[in-house]
Amino acid sequence: MKIVVWGLTVSSSWGNGHATLWRGLIRALGEQGHDVVFVERDQPWYADHRDLHDLPGGRLLLYRDWSDVLARGRDLLDADALVVTSYCPDAKAAEALVHDRGRGRTIFYDLDTPVTLGRLAAGEAVDYLPDHGLERFDLVLSYTGGPALDALRRRLGARRCAPLYGHVDPAAHRPVPPLEVYRSDLSYLGTYAADRQPTVHRLFVEPAARSPAHRFVLGGSSYPADFPWRSNIWFMNHVAPPDHPAFFCSSRLTVNVTRADMAAMGWCPSGRLFEAAACGVPIVSDDWDGLDRFFTPGEEILLAGGAEDTLGALALSDAELARIAGAARARVLAEHSSDHRAREFVGLIEAAHDVEAVAA
Repeated sequence: MKIVVWGLTVSSSWGNGHATLWRGLIRALGEQGHDVVFVERDQPWYADHRDLHDLPGGRLLLYRDWSDVLARGRDLLDADALVVTSYCPDAKAAEALVHDRGRGRTIFYDLDTPVTLGRLAAGEAVDYLPDHGLERFDLVLSYTGGPALDALRRRLGARRCAPLYGHVDPAAHRPVPPLEVYRSDLSYLGTYAADRQPTVHRLFVEPAARSPAHRFVLGGSSYPADFPWRSNIWFMNHVAPPDHPAFFCSSRLTVNVTRADMAAMGWCPSGRLFEAAACGVPIVSDDWDGLDRFFTPGEEILLAGGAEDTLGALALSDAELARIAGAARARVLAEHSSDHRAREFVGLIEAAHDVEAVAA
């Protein structure tokens, strides 16, 4: 199958979670024999922080002007699946192009469904959505499952909807030796987001304040100067994807915090959740509807509503934490790897094709 994707970025992991997800998915699709082209606008912000130039398993097409895409139209549009994603800077132009001139199944993949629906509910414009909604697409995929799928049908006219959840590439995220620079009793890895900070404060900052003997390490970009740092919190600005395994594996325990819109809607596991589990590191996470679909609480993941829960997790024995981490890693390898998700992706595309064929 030939798959062409118009997306935000796969070439830079700076300040976004899309890149790592696409890298794992494309590598897996390539290994399964598919031809993937990722079409990305060459934007200065990402160009200045580009950490990938050759795309394993696929081809990267960078363009500076939409006319460059139109000039490559025949190669790009002669595909079995034409995918447009959320936050693609030219999503509207891509949507018109794939429906007017494309030959294959047309797919919209919303990797930010709670944000999309939240902005619509607030009456805000969503610049990556077509003016007429999603009704023209043969298939709409959502990073978020559960009630979000009904909302995409009801609010945006999606005809066929399915979840395509996050995942992890076990070849990139696996147990590795710890590094002293990242050593911590408790770590947190995540780009700064204002809506996430109340939970970060409860599950990470407050425990640090109440447990000065423990070492806490925070990794991520865009943190403001007025972040409530403590003397036992060490900061690592933008931990690049190749360094994630060492970051996690240098932690006795790591915290997962979900964006507010995603936690409110539920059924939206972050990529970091699967990454940490694949690295064999025990996780303490905020709770949300559907989390038990991905990990069994108390057996494969620890849940926390406040500082007391985090401190309780830190008090567990090394043996207990290792047992939980081992169970989570086994679950990820069995159900949430990039290889599994790539097969789901192809199966959903094929099912959409079969439905259209029957209807014709």
